[in-house]
Amino acid sequence: MNERTTSADKFPHTSNAPGQRPRHDSPGMPPEESAASHGADRPTSASINGTSIEAPVDRNDDRPRAAGSGEPAATGRADGAAKPGNGAPLTKRKRRRRRKAGKSAAAEPAARDAPPESPSADVPDSAKPRPRGARKPRRRRSRRFAAAIEPAMPAAAETTGSATRHDAADLAPPRPSADPTTAQPIAAAATVRRAPVYAALDLGTNNCRLLIAIPTRPGQFRVIDAFSRIVRLGEGLSRTGSLSRGAMDRAIAALAICAQKLSARDVVRCRLIATEACRAAANGAEFIEQVARDTGLELEIVSRETEARLAVSGCGSLIERSARGAVLFDIGGGSSEIALLDLRGRDTRRLSKQIVAWTSLPVGVVTLAERHGGRDVTPEIFEAMIQETVEMIRGFKGRDKLGALVGTDRFHLLGTSGTVTTLAGVHLKLERYDRRQVDGLWLTDLEADELVARIAGWSFEERIANPCIGSDRADLVLAGCAILQAIRRVWPAPTLRVADRGLREGLLMEMMVADGVWRRRDPTRNTGT
Repeated sequence: MNERTTSADKFPHTSNAPGQRPRHDSPGMPPEESAASHGADRPTSASINGTSIEAPVDRNDDRPRAAGSGEPAATGRADGAAKPGNGAPLTKRKRRRRRKAGKSAAAEPAARDAPPESPSADVPDSAKPRPRGARKPRRRRSRRFAAAIEPAMPAAAETTGSATRHDAADLAPPRPSADPTTAQPIAAAATVRRAPVYAALDLGTNNCRLLIAIPTRPGQFRVIDAFSRIVRLGEGLSRTGSLSRGAMDRAIAALAICAQKLSARDVVRCRLIATEACRAAANGAEFIEQVARDTGLELEIVSRETEARLAVSGCGSLIERSARGAVLFDIGGGSSEIALLDLRGRDTRRLSKQIVAWTSLPVGVVTLAERHGGRDVTPEIFEAMIQETVEMIRGFKGRDKLGALVGTDRFHLLGTSGTVTTLAGVHLKLERYDRRQVDGLWLTDLEADELVARIAGWSFEERIANPCIGSDRADLVLAGCAILQAIRRVWPAPTLRVADRGLREGLLMEMMVADGVWRRRDPTRNTGT
């Protein structure tokens, strides 16, 4: 078997192997980079067991070759050509043919003596013959070109849609380049301002929810992390007037997870609130102190009015543009907030300013289910729950502030709670709850009645079997449906819109607006100064 020679970059790049065309490097590219971009050296042919293969030849070595060998010839001739009988030099084509025939003749005896083996066993891919018409191998990108596009990599990672965000400052800087045109994008990428991170936590009577987000376009933000768990903090509160030990332990365990998520992010501002369960419990303040000791989270017990305003701030974008009036409600675990919005002839960009009346009913899915039962609910029990809630609403003095708008095409209901999102999931027949399909869904008056009647006719086991209800809500969903029906009886509307958003979104919106994140000028923008 003939001995193969490899490419040697240490020789001058302008030299060429005998019998080869002069090789021209890429314009404007240094010799060593041009050689790297052209791949392996041009191979020469050999034969093993009758199979033709190619071995690379050092084209930078301009010494003549001996016939039948890859080694340089001992002669001092520069072209390595043999003189014919008449003394005339051989042409380039004849020298190439004679050299190829000599190499094949020298390789055949060695191939016969060698043991059989696969021709491709010890031949690199770059030295294998390429079939006629096959595409050339892709050239390796030169270092200069790679360095020129390297600064764009952090920006691409920054715009990724994954839950874990990678900003430009978090990535390793690109390799330094001596090219001044390359250094400019690197400096620009280093000055990109990272978006501030905000967090909002809502500890309710039934759920513990956390959102971590960054502002994007004006009036919008992108959630980068979230957490939600049913803790039933208000379990037994209506009977004892205090939070039970088991309920507090469940809530603290969930809050500890929230604390870990917050510590993992560079949060510039956060607001952590507690609602009805901590407001009504005799040991609510004591529980807040224990949370601070065990988790380091400083919770704030908010008023009912603040809770109603936050619900409007979080869901206001789902109000129909053509509407002249709407009733927004949030059915919670221990209380239900209701806000009346009068949108006639007013600027609707800040919907919290359009609240003409609001109330917080001291009834929620947990408290109502504990009073009437949530497992085996007969039609009589279900109607009793509706009537109890209607009587509470009638005690609300501002319930008639919208007047003749109620029931017209320019009026609709907007519900944000686990009850209405559950109804939407059942209506869509989802195999698994999907917020993207539920948030913003419209239900007609007839569809809402049909859904409530269907769920009220299910047994407890059938409610558990539904993927949008499950065991966590099976004993609470009918209490929520009763509160919904009471609201619809007092404020009848042709349509109901479902919102899978609420207090957390309201908290985030208010913090971002207060900080003016959407009014800040991009520091990387070229202002011409």
